[in-house]
Amino acid sequence: QVQLVESGGGLVQPGGSLRLSCTASGSIFSGYGMAWFRQAPGKPRELVAGITSGGSTNYADSVKGRFTISRDNAKNTAYLQMNNLKPEDTAVYYCNAAKGNSGSWGQGTQVTVSS
Repeated sequence: QVQLVESGGGLVQPGGSLRLSCTASGSIFSGYGMAWFRQAPGKPRELVAGITSGGSTNYADSVKGRFTISRDNAKNTAYLQMNNLKPEDTAVYYCNAAKGNSGSWGQGTQVTVSS
């Protein structure tokens, strides 16, 4: 099973950018589909973006055109580039790795968008 550690969260003003990283260990990273989820206070966890082992991507409608998911298999790392951030993007962001019936979650990283 893969272990995940997220980093890159923080406080940013509206319109700003952040890049989240998710570094994996413990298994062969390239075989996993990777995804970013987020959970705001009082709301359910929602899918933000996903990338397959082959590199195909998908996005929530709310982030299309602003967020980009990518992966670097040589570094065992997945990324979420977030541009033009809005206050409604404020949440804890979680990395997820999935392969077949197994999956792993990171501990989460806080993103706060506020002036």
